[in-house]
Amino acid sequence: MSSSLEVAALSDVGCVRTNNEDTFGYDEAAGIYVVCDGMGGMAAGEVASAIARETVLKVFAAGAEYPETEARLEAAIEAANDAVRHAATLHNRQGMGTTLVAAVLTSSRLVVGNVGDSRAYLFRKGVWEQFTLDHSYANELVRQGTVRLEDIHKVDLKGMESVITRAIGAADEVDPDFYTADLDEGDTLLLASDGLTRYAGDAEFGSLIDTADLRGSCARLIQAAKDAGGADNITCLLLRYGGMTS
Repeated sequence: MSSSLEVAALSDVGCVRTNNEDTFGYDEAAGIYVVCDGMGGMAAGEVASAIARETVLKVFAAGAEYPETEARLEAAIEAANDAVRHAATLHNRQGMGTTLVAAVLTSSRLVVGNVGDSRAYLFRKGVWEQFTLDHSYANELVRQGTVRLEDIHKVDLKGMESVITRAIGAADEVDPDFYTADLDEGDTLLLASDGLTRYAGDAEFGSLIDTADLRGSCARLIQAAKDAGGADNITCLLLRYGGMTS
């Protein structure tokens, strides 16, 4: 038995930036799909995101010694953090880093790991819902119990709205969060950088995403973000689960 999957992904520089520090990649044989959003200025963020993507894909694919998917994905993310840290030291690019959101599908079981504010959304039974929680200043207030999630829009964040609290390459140790689900036929996953999600969210996805046309949906998502300003790089990856096949 194997799982039936469709995947499409696109990345765009956006309307303001001159280089694209986002990247995406996947290994269908290993069942892993990744979106990264680099930071650190010209070239450095681009380098960090590319290193993280390649390291996660390579280490996860080679990690058959891990019996649990979460442990295997965590090892791959830790290796990506080490690789970005090493490259920053080697090339005098201190401060470079990247967000990362990675999805792994084994049969019908989904595991998502994230570091930073690149997100995963899950479409099920006609409804899009955010699947991950950003590592952001605002969400840290929620985690600490300082502010309730439903009240966060009322809080003066003092210019800290876009500050992230975790990233690949930011520290010697990385602390990803993991989320799991058992998928049903037709479930669709969206992985996206914040260049998309700052302009569009689950309320807009219903009119922009056609699960029967994943590539066209990626193009519509990117165009919507650009029409709304497109101040950052924009990346989206759509993955549709078609059930198990013999």
